[in-house]
This record gives sequence, structure tokens and C-alpha cells, in this order.
Amino acid sequence: MNSTSSGIPVAASPLTAFFLAPNPGPMSLDGTNSYVISAPGASTSVVVDPGPADEGHLRRLADVGPVELILVTHRHADHTAGSQRLHELTGAPVRAADPRHCHRGETLQDGETIHAAGVSIRVLATPGHTSDCVCFHLPDDGPHGSILTGDTILGRGTTMLDYPDGRLGDYLESLDRLEALGQATVLPAHGPVLPSLEAITRAYREHRQERLAQIRAALVRLGGDATVADVADAVYADVDPSVRRAAEMSVAAQLDYLRGLPGA
Repeated sequence: MNSTSSGIPVAASPLTAFFLAPNPGPMSLDGTNSYVISAPGASTSVVVDPGPADEGHLRRLADVGPVELILVTHRHADHTAGSQRLHELTGAPVRAADPRHCHRGETLQDGETIHAAGVSIRVLATPGHTSDCVCFHLPDDGPHGSILTGDTILGRGTTMLDYPDGRLGDYLESLDRLEALGQATVLPAHGPVLPSLEAITRAYREHRQERLAQIRAALVRLGGDATVADVADAVYADVDPSVRRAAEMSVAAQLDYLRGLPGA
């Protein structure tokens, strides 16, 4: 069911549902999944990633019931542009790891547990896509729990590293941290729900290692002074022009990582 046309949220897990924002694109896939968290019988809800400043979308989020709290996974506009307006519509504070995106709410702290809408929400710092990325772990959401991953893990494809703010070393450490949560259901901000956090983090790590091997091979052919554009031409030759900039940022992040390794 398309929540943007029906006004009805799509169930994602026992404790969550989402509205799909009307902002599809090469980087946002079908659009931003704006999640609503609430325990059965709870009188309030929590909204995660309000998405773009689209009035209809924000009013649908506000109309699900009293919104107690608004949370943000990271700073990008497709997650935050509607935050202030949703705060105005609901009166709920907005909390983020970056204080610039907080509205009457405190800065999120790594490891803290938030109790709201009858649900326990654990904050996990997961930098890499951006430096301020966080994920929200719901340990009581189904048999293995669930985790709202923002853009750290997508429902389809792989994550772009917004270099130099996003760093590959940080991202690999974040994948390690997430893998330790096991079989939690993955609730991404873009794309479909995934059944196993452990499986997707392993797949993401393997993909990164394959790309690093390709870049090492390209540097052997092109020389150590090859530019980001040169390497992108060699490694991402088949990418659509609409995501060329993202490919170059990923190359820059990977070159930075490789050049920082011992013996590089």
C-alpha cells in the first residue's frame, strides 16, 4: 500500500509503521520512510525522521495521534527539513545528535535509552554515512528486536559516505557494532524492511572490501597520484550520471582510508 496516497501508514514491525514521503530520487530511492513508533494501547507516539518539508506528509505524521517526541537519525535534509514544522504542528521536541537539528529537545547521547510511547528506544552512534549518524534500537520489537538505521543501512543498494564528514573507518566500526545486535529487523529510512541486521551488515562489509580491492587495483594501473575522478572512472564506470557525485565521494572516502592504513 502506498502511504503517500492513502494517508495510512504501512506496518513495518509490531511497534512501528511508516509513511513514505513524496521525495523519490536517485539517492532517496522511493522516498524517505518516516517511522511512527508506539506500543499497543499507548496514547502517544514517536516520529523518526520527519523527512522533507512537505505539508501534507507532515500533517499525516501529526494526525496519527499525540506525538510525544521527534527523533532524527542524521543531518541530511531528506530526514530533517520537515522537523521544525512537525515540531510546530505537534509541540513535540526534536532530538538529534547534531544540536543544530534539535528543537526544544536535548542532544542525543550514545548509549542512552529513551522511554516514550510505551517503548524503550536505545540510541547507538553509528558514524560513517555522516559523522552524526545514529540508529535507534528497539529491543522489544518482535522476537529479535528491530533497529531504525536511517541511511547507515538501506533497504536496497548500498550507503554513500558523505566524505569528508563521513569516513570509511568509522563506517566499518559502525557495521561491527550493528552486527553484534544479531537478527534484529532492519527498518531503513529508504527502501524495504530487511529481516536480519546480522546478514545485511556482513553483506555491506563484503561489498566495501570488494570496492577497496578494486580501488587498490586501479591505483596500481593508474599510479599512486591518481585523482578521485580517475579512480571513479575506473571503478564506477557503469554508474548512472545521476549518482556520479556519490560515487566520487565514496572513492574519496576509500582513498582516504587506504592512505591512512599502516604502511600505506
